[in-house]
Amino acid sequence: MKLLVIGGVAASMSAASKLRRMDDRAEITVYEKGKFLSYGACGLPYYISGENDDYRKMIARTQEQFSERNIQTHLLHEVLKVDTNNKEVTVKDLTSGKMFTDTYDKLMIGTGNFPIMPPFLGADLENVHVLKTMEDGMILKEISHKPEVKNVVIVGGGYIGIEVVEAMITLGKHVRVIEMGERILTPFDKEITEIAEKEIRNHGVELNLGEKVESFSGDGKVESVKTDKGTYKADLVLVAVGVRPATKFLEGSGIELAENGAIIIDREMRTNIEGVYAAGDCAQVYHKVLKENDYIPLGTNANKCGRLAGANIAGSHEKYVGTLGSAAIKVFNMELGRTGLSEADAKKLGISFTAEFVKTADHPSYYPNQTPIWIKLICEKGTNRILGAHAIGSKGVVLRIDVFAVAIHNNMAAEELGMVDLCYAPPFAGVWDAVHIASNAVKKD
Repeated sequence: MKLLVIGGVAASMSAASKLRRMDDRAEITVYEKGKFLSYGACGLPYYISGENDDYRKMIARTQEQFSERNIQTHLLHEVLKVDTNNKEVTVKDLTSGKMFTDTYDKLMIGTGNFPIMPPFLGADLENVHVLKTMEDGMILKEISHKPEVKNVVIVGGGYIGIEVVEAMITLGKHVRVIEMGERILTPFDKEITEIAEKEIRNHGVELNLGEKVESFSGDGKVESVKTDKGTYKADLVLVAVGVRPATKFLEGSGIELAENGAIIIDREMRTNIEGVYAAGDCAQVYHKVLKENDYIPLGTNANKCGRLAGANIAGSHEKYVGTLGSAAIKVFNMELGRTGLSEADAKKLGISFTAEFVKTADHPSYYPNQTPIWIKLICEKGTNRILGAHAIGSKGVVLRIDVFAVAIHNNMAAEELGMVDLCYAPPFAGVWDAVHIASNAVKKD
């Protein structure tokens, strides 16, 4: 069997590696348009800040290591077209400019997504950037470490934008976030983001909410950002307003795409074309609570689904149990974690639900350095089945969200989780843990 893999990061290389472990005779060829394979892009903000001093620490496996496994990888090679009728792809060598075709028996697509750059006037000025690839991170690190770069404007208050806020404050920059919506980090419920916004402002960040960017200005290099409410100095601008699946090259291939361009797949990572598989940020993913596909571009989904794709390419029929959209972010001295549905999700789906917002603590007050934890639970009305959990606090938050994720995964009711035998010791948790307290606060009908 000859497998062609398009894309060389999380989902793609998980699939290639899994196939190789299951089939030592398969011919595996990977085409990646960037300069790097199999790296953790989520680590880029910490590389920019200098907390990670070596980009190589983000690389899981090198091209040489894949070669040792008999997985042939071609960097700086972009697939421009897929012909599913003839089972061939058109490839461009970005170094030489030469074009060629290659054939396949089975095809794995893991091209990820790309950052949206709205058509702002001045978007082509120097020092206006996005952050997605390792190359982006290397450029941003070089620019942001220059002493003359003092004023940084971040357009967008999502995960990437907020992570870079802390990186720039660490570097001693004056930072302003401009977010068109009324709050940041919208996958989290409002009670959580209000606390996060206060934390950000307490660290000297200017947070401009409900404000729309109109243009960038400067003489060759960006000098200011104009919005519908004002004009602000900027020596560096990061645009982080969202992503789109990188699937434009699939137009005319017959591979079915969703409205946003994401590849439609089943729970075995199969597309509508036999022998063609997809996973990661270029594709939809099955949501366990919604019981339908959704677009949730997270590295956790990409690696798991890529691994399943590799197994199924080898002949298995493994189905993805489904994502919960579990995610976490560090905001200065705060941890934020969420899993399952938000209140907005439940309303949109027409689910009858209850919501409880509880302030508790990471451990008892009689042990030093107790810190608060705020937890919000979304439960199905009547059954009290936990549908979603959101939390924020200084420590011990994210791993508690993992407990809620397991509960949601197993369809547990709040009162059941409220009596689970969790660990207790004063340095770590009370006899009634924060998980118990939040669960037992949910009212019974």
